[in-house]
Amino acid sequence: MPQPSWLVSHISWGALLDIAAVTLIFYWLLTVVQGTRAVQLVRGIIILWLASALLSSVFSLTTLTWLIRNSGLALLVAVPIIFQPELRRALEQLGRTGSWFSRGLSSSAIIEATIEEVAAACTLLARRKHGALIVLERETGLQEYAVKGVPLDADVSRQLLATIFYPNTALHDGAVIIRSGRIVAAGTVLPLSDNVLGPSQFGTRHRAALGISEFSDAVAVVVSEERGIVSVAANGRLVSNLTAERLSKLLLDLMRVRTAKPARQPAGEAVS
Repeated sequence: MPQPSWLVSHISWGALLDIAAVTLIFYWLLTVVQGTRAVQLVRGIIILWLASALLSSVFSLTTLTWLIRNSGLALLVAVPIIFQPELRRALEQLGRTGSWFSRGLSSSAIIEATIEEVAAACTLLARRKHGALIVLERETGLQEYAVKGVPLDADVSRQLLATIFYPNTALHDGAVIIRSGRIVAAGTVLPLSDNVLGPSQFGTRHRAALGISEFSDAVAVVVSEERGIVSVAANGRLVSNLTAERLSKLLLDLMRVRTAKPARQPAGEAVS
């Protein structure tokens, strides 16, 4: 058996750099898919592959062994199809790296003012048990969904949001899209997530909020019509039972606004 000193002497800096690069790439991919349905898919693929390999080796199954050895090409085709939302979000995160240095004080002030109005509106709507779905656009453009709604181009205010989501109005069933401190459109239709959130706790609004967070980097705020609970969907995850203060802190953190005390995810909240 090779001695540790011999192994260390034969490891070059290039090999260490190669291992570190591969490790970082896999770690980044795991953070992208964490908390999404891709985790279950990956687990299922690994279990199926291990079970097939074990059966083929124990019982000398020639055909199954051949299928396992030649499954690499099929996986190259299947992976982009199965994990399309996760791969799209990962590539979009790479494309957003150049914009991290372009945020000015004026944009931060606009985002803070927008979040303040959104939090106040959601608190009011939750108290009245009026359902609402508000989407805050980040780097990924949502114009393809905005054009299917009713264009507004209005300043964000708690009064306007409360009016839009008042029951039985023409726009209360759709989503509001906010971009750079302006309400771009209302009554928009969003893609629904395939994630199963529960038999009765969550409805179409929550599935739509999760769906837009899976297909883009947008942050969606949902107000439950039945329970009056405020939730936030981002990166394919859902955080529920948010108070007005916790909602503001979470939105500030997600929108990457630098504050004196960085907002952290409140403890003791439900995450789906």
